[in-house]
Amino acid sequence: MTVDLRDFIRTIPDFPHEGIMFRDVTTLFNDPVGLRETVDQMAAALGDQKFDKIAGLEARGFMLGAALAYKLGIGFTMIRKAGKLPGSTISEDYALEYGQATVEIHDDALDAGDKVLLFDDLIATGGTAEAGIKLIERLGAEVTLAAFIIDLPDLGGRAKIEKMGVKTHVLCAFDGL
Repeated sequence: MTVDLRDFIRTIPDFPHEGIMFRDVTTLFNDPVGLRETVDQMAAALGDQKFDKIAGLEARGFMLGAALAYKLGIGFTMIRKAGKLPGSTISEDYALEYGQATVEIHDDALDAGDKVLLFDDLIATGGTAEAGIKLIERLGAEVTLAAFIIDLPDLGGRAKIEKMGVKTHVLCAFDGL
C-alpha cells in the first residue's frame, strides 16, 4: 500500500500573503514515516533511470535530494542563492513575483555530459527550476529529469519545465494557490 504524502504536509492559509495556501513540508520531514516514504517513493519512481548526480535547489531540495543521492549511490551538488557558495561559481537570474533573484552553482560541480536529476521540494511557477536547468546546461551537463515532492499545477511551473524539454516527476499535487 502506498502512503499518501499529502497526509504529512501541513497547509497554512494566508502565508506568506493573504489568499495563499502554503504547503509546508517541514511536517513531512519531521515525521520518520513521511521522510522515509518520500525518499523511497521517489527512488521507486525513478525505476532504472541512471543519473550521474543530483542537483538540489536551495534549501529544501538539499535535504531530500542528498538523501536520495545517498540511496541511489550517486553524487549530490547544490544550487544556492547568490553569495552562499565559496569558490568559483556561475550564476543565473530569474524572476520573482516582485523583483528578481539569482542562483549559483560551483563552476566545477558537474562534468560535461553528466546526466543530472534536478530536485526540489515543490514546483510552483518554475522560475527557480528553470534557472537551475540553465546553470546545469551551461556546465555542459544535461537535466534528464526534474523531480519534485509537490506540484502546484495551477501556477504552471511543471508545464514551463516540460516546455523546455525536461521531463518532470512529482509525488503529489495540490490544486489552488
